[in-house]
Amino acid sequence: MRRILVTGGGSGIGRGIARAFAQDGAEVTITGRRMDALEETSGAHGMICKTADVTDEAAVEALFDRPFDVVIANAGVGRAAPLAEVSLAEWNNTLAINLTGTFLTFRAALRDMPAGGRLIAIASTQALKGGGRIAAYAASKHGVLGLVRSVAQEVAHKDITCNAICPGFVDTPMAEAAVQSVMANRGLDAEAAQAMVVSNNPVGRLISTEEVAATALFLASPGAAMVNGHALSVSGGEI
Repeated sequence: MRRILVTGGGSGIGRGIARAFAQDGAEVTITGRRMDALEETSGAHGMICKTADVTDEAAVEALFDRPFDVVIANAGVGRAAPLAEVSLAEWNNTLAINLTGTFLTFRAALRDMPAGGRLIAIASTQALKGGGRIAAYAASKHGVLGLVRSVAQEVAHKDITCNAICPGFVDTPMAEAAVQSVMANRGLDAEAAQAMVVSNNPVGRLISTEEVAATALFLASPGAAMVNGHALSVSGGEI
């Protein structure tokens, strides 16, 4: 049975990925800051739930008491704001969770990861472009993609791959926060605000967590053994 670790598994994309791997028969460990959210994700799936802050080096190291076959660095944070209104504390926190958290997770994972292992980072379409009012988030996700591409070069000869999934707006609490922000700033109703949020997606809707999870399952499959250092966009054609 393959052993899977998903950081930020208490909600959103992480929850969808964790449940998909559990339904696929894997032993799944999920981490996050709130045990109640982790236990809700687990439900009847019997996942191993561990609270951990991905910015805490010792806490991340403690997760790897045994090796994992697939490690998914999903924990992330982001807020829309003009750069002039972003405090240094918010900038540092965004990079600490999104970028340093991925670094700490992958570094610990690689110490004992077996051949055939898979490292997967949940990045964003913003890792592939940029956008107004999301400078901190986009910078952190660009960093994640640079990390993924570099690690991929290091681990290829070990029969390990490292890839990034780059979703557009996914139907998660983070997308809902974006909709609420648009409603407040532009005076729009919820339907119009959501239409604006997904306007860059030619399909014209939010992406489901199941669609992102299916991508993770593919990257972890034997058929993806030669997919390495790749940024796989799940965005309906946005990228």
